[in-house]
Amino acid sequence: MQMFGDHKFPGKLFIVEGIDGSGKSTQLSLLQQWLRREGYMVFFSEWNSSPLVKETTRRGKRKQMLTPTTFSLIHATDLADRIERHILPPLKAGAIVLADRYIYTAFARDVTRGVSPDWVRELYRFAVKPTIAFYFRVPLEVSLKRILGARAGLKYYEAGLDIGLTADVEESFKLFQGMISDMYEEMVNEFGLTVIDATRSIEEQQDEVRALVEREIADVPKSPVTYMEFEED
Repeated sequence: MQMFGDHKFPGKLFIVEGIDGSGKSTQLSLLQQWLRREGYMVFFSEWNSSPLVKETTRRGKRKQMLTPTTFSLIHATDLADRIERHILPPLKAGAIVLADRYIYTAFARDVTRGVSPDWVRELYRFAVKPTIAFYFRVPLEVSLKRILGARAGLKYYEAGLDIGLTADVEESFKLFQGMISDMYEEMVNEFGLTVIDATRSIEEQQDEVRALVEREIADVPKSPVTYMEFEED
């Protein structure tokens, strides 16, 4: 795939990043609803959703057989397919694309699992640079409380049990997600991530996100755009 980097397409790409339980998905959903109410053509893309790898990933997680390198290659395949089919076409047509997790998730998680930082960055050279990359910063205690308040327990890979930090699930989560958080903090300056304080109210966060996005979409048309229908395998 061609490397686009700083794209010159008329559309805009906004992405959200953060550790599990940061509330980023909620904020992206609210942003999507607002943009559509304002009359913009909006498309959504989610991490690990490509039909090429979704079932493989699910089975690999269920059997706990995914190695760090396998994880990295699967997610790179996922993003490459989604960029080709679901991100580039609307960007070329002048629409807005919202992505829940992007390359920075791989940079944080894969490196924490022991994959070479240089190798991972080279692997994702095909990716389109986002218009704004939001990073929702949240303390580990807050993220853990949110997750356990929403469901019964922590997931195997979510807690980093695959890399053998400790057998205690909650302690492993804190150690693993803590290292991921450190990776994100390093990327704030490296990639110019836009930090959002995710400990504030949902409304306060959304107001800030909308204000930043609004500055970037002044030249984006609200009328429907013509684009090629995306193929589904």
